[in-house]
Amino acid sequence: MSLHPLKHLAIIMDGNNRWAKREGKQGIAGHKVGVERIRDVLNACREHNIEVLTVFAFSSENWRRPPKEVEALMGLFYTYLKKEANKLAKEGVRLRVIGNRSRFDKKLLKAIDEAEAIASEGEATLVIAADYGGCWDIAQAAQRAAEDVAEGRASTIDETLLASHISTHDLPPLDLLIRTGGEYRISNFLIWQAAYAELFFSQKLWPEFDADALAEAVECYYNRQRRFGKTGDQIDQEAARA
Repeated sequence: MSLHPLKHLAIIMDGNNRWAKREGKQGIAGHKVGVERIRDVLNACREHNIEVLTVFAFSSENWRRPPKEVEALMGLFYTYLKKEANKLAKEGVRLRVIGNRSRFDKKLLKAIDEAEAIASEGEATLVIAADYGGCWDIAQAAQRAAEDVAEGRASTIDETLLASHISTHDLPPLDLLIRTGGEYRISNFLIWQAAYAELFFSQKLWPEFDADALAEAVECYYNRQRRFGKTGDQIDQEAARA
């Protein structure tokens, strides 16, 4: 059994379009149901004492999708921010948006800033990764680290310096990464953070991923032995002493 409490959970919310197709609906209908699922899973996280939930809402590569779908996704993101910020604040959930914001329009940028200001405090944290890519995250961290060295704030670029500029640097380390939809890849999501995270792949499409599905993933996590480079015997000995 894992000795490390599950504090930070990340989810690749895959399967919205396939769910909609299966139900005889247009793709955007799946995304709308998927947005509602975030609220349900966030509530379920409280039952498992999970402090941080990071969801992959829109990847750097998703701009390649059909323009109408991208426009609809941006509209859903805007609506979610406007509708949910006050609810999150009342429920004690802090909101963070990570990713490259340079391609968002002014209206959406304003909504992000306002939502983060409204839901700025809380014991729990919801992180929305939008126009996010793990490669982008590492590249921007490297750029900032290079600036630190150039301006004399650091003497060399190492893992510690890079980690201090990763977008989730001030949050608990990532413990568990779930991908729904039956695919077995992490699709450029939290590459740095997932170095030692446990991975769980669910066959459920995101709109049907519920509290029971989350409980299954959490149980799997706690039944794994997290070694971080040590041997299994070492971990067993540590568990016996705990």
